[in-house]
Amino acid sequence: MSLRFDVAAHPGGLAYKLLAGLVVPRPIALVTTVDAAGNVNAAPFSFFNVMGTEPPMAVLAPGDRDDGTPKDTAANLAANGECVIHLCDEAVAAMMVECARPLPPGVSEVTRAGFTLRPAERVRVPILTECPVALECRVMDIRRYGENRLVVVELLLAHVREGVADPVTWKVDYAQYAPIGRLNSPDGYARTLDRFTLRLPAAD
Repeated sequence: MSLRFDVAAHPGGLAYKLLAGLVVPRPIALVTTVDAAGNVNAAPFSFFNVMGTEPPMAVLAPGDRDDGTPKDTAANLAANGECVIHLCDEAVAAMMVECARPLPPGVSEVTRAGFTLRPAERVRVPILTECPVALECRVMDIRRYGENRLVVVELLLAHVREGVADPVTWKVDYAQYAPIGRLNSPDGYARTLDRFTLRLPAAD
């Protein structure tokens, strides 16, 4: 027996509570952007994933403040069309969560969280040095669906900590890489240390 939850009839808070708890674990994008004054914003998003490879692309969903104005990430992406998406392991998890603290526009989370910055190569947005993966991105499209904002970005260049991916085969070594994932709101997270494999079935 199963229970029915009419999410279409209850959009918003109730739908978020259920769906964010069921669709797990979700990858976390710690996104850096810059505003017109050059201030660096960093914010985590778990409504995010890679969505294609020709071209390499990802989608994330930055939201609005309670008064309806775009949060810094959304405003900066619309204004200058560039970002860096970082993936986080447990060593930087607390720093990542600190970047979710509500701050006034133009106030950077980077220093408060303890991150250090270094320049990117193809975008003007800097990289958070401590993260194991940083993906330089350019905005391809921004669309609104009701109250949802979907930002499609092209992945231009991946910076990967030495040992995580083989420079010849590009294969990732999970003995060296254990990103964290998002569970339920507001404080649920998952480790990716307990893994198993299943072979794909052969063709009949």
